[in-house]
Amino acid sequence: MASIIGTVVTAKVTDENDNAYFVQVDGQTLWVDKMEPEKPLHIGGLYEGFVYENEDHQLQLTRFVPEISFDHYVWGTVVRTRHDLGVFVDVGLPNKDLVVSLDELPTISRLWPKKDDRLLVKLARDNKERLWGTMADQAVFAEMAKSYDRAQVKNTDMMATVFRLKMAGTSVITDDGYLGFVHPSERNQEPRLGQHVKVRVIGHLRDGELNLSLKPRGYEEIGDDAHMLLAALEHQADHTLPFWDKSDPEDIRNYFGISKSQFKRAIGNLLKQRLISQQPGEIKLIEADADDGTDD
Repeated sequence: MASIIGTVVTAKVTDENDNAYFVQVDGQTLWVDKMEPEKPLHIGGLYEGFVYENEDHQLQLTRFVPEISFDHYVWGTVVRTRHDLGVFVDVGLPNKDLVVSLDELPTISRLWPKKDDRLLVKLARDNKERLWGTMADQAVFAEMAKSYDRAQVKNTDMMATVFRLKMAGTSVITDDGYLGFVHPSERNQEPRLGQHVKVRVIGHLRDGELNLSLKPRGYEEIGDDAHMLLAALEHQADHTLPFWDKSDPEDIRNYFGISKSQFKRAIGNLLKQRLISQQPGEIKLIEADADDGTDD
């Protein structure tokens, strides 16, 4: 007899108590939460719903049929982890979170998803009739991905979800449905599987994926004093100021309102980020490169 777990069935009402109705299908008795039906059920009547094993290990039938199935993926939200089992994911079932097995998760536990991270999963059933969540692979994401306009996404910030971790880098899908890849050189630390991250478009890969960075732009890493210097340079018609790291401390304080040591630190930061150039007697804003960063 084919398993009914994870499927939608029509069952006959056979009994009830204070908390539940009991229904049967193919000789199996299922539990229905008495608060769920819109109208009272009657013995001999029919009730349709989704079959699963709840957290009390009872077979339960719910009319709230989830979008997830054995051939349809949905985004599930991680609710907790158990390092001897895997991560528990909410896919919309009452009294039940699906487990994604540790066999599908990174070998390094700090890269496991955390609470509120999300995974794209579908149903799987083992030989003991237990439901699990199994994650989508690269092919599934490639099929669901959207194309993008290079001009519109150039150098833009996006939010994306991490779906694959490899030695070669991190694969993500953006909230707009674009596939992207982050090389290890473009991140300060490796993100978790399922983590929602802010990414920046830095180019385009030959397979159509976006080339992305998890690192902030140079000006986002600099301090307040450096920001102030950049603003001052941007307000000049020629983007140049008659100061450098050997300027008189009083002149610096009178113009910028900061000490010479603060000024030198800011200059050093901007030089390191290649946002300005310096020559005797002046600093100058470096204009942004007009190239679109395309790798192919």
